Amino acid sequence: MIRKFVAILSVVLLAAVKLNGQSIDDLDDLKLSGNEIPQGYSLTDEDNCISIQVCIFYKNPEMYEMIIGKLKTKQIQNFDSENDKGSIMYFEFENDFEREDFLKGLLWGGSKPSKEHPEEIYVKGKFLIIWSFQKNSEIVKKSKEKIKKILKQ
Repeated sequence: MIRKFVAILSVVLLAAVKLNGQSIDDLDDLKLSGNEIPQGYSLTDEDNCISIQVCIFYKNPEMYEMIIGKLKTKQIQNFDSENDKGSIMYFEFENDFEREDFLKGLLWGGSKPSKEHPEEIYVKGKFLIIWSFQKNSEIVKKSKEKIKKILKQ
């Protein structure tokens, strides 16, 4: 009886933490799953970053560790469609990510995106998401909705 109570209590507590946006199991929770990918898009193994700066940042974040903090894990999803292609990069740091200003300068060369550097970023606690797509991408809209819902913007 006590074991059953403890098991149920554990499940309830874990669900409460997840619902409050405090924790996710891993970056897979943030990624778009097959049924969430808009029609016409497909996953690909090819890096589809729009600008070279974001590809370098994804491939070698340890180069910036002294500035941005220690990375815990990272993942990427690359997409292709007839009219759109790009990458979504997911990062989880050991501590809260607090160097958004540095990242903007690194990726955009300034304080806002441009046509040459259209990447969008989202920071929430330990999580950093970078969307490397051209402006008004349908897949970015879907991804943002999911991520902001999970991380409780």
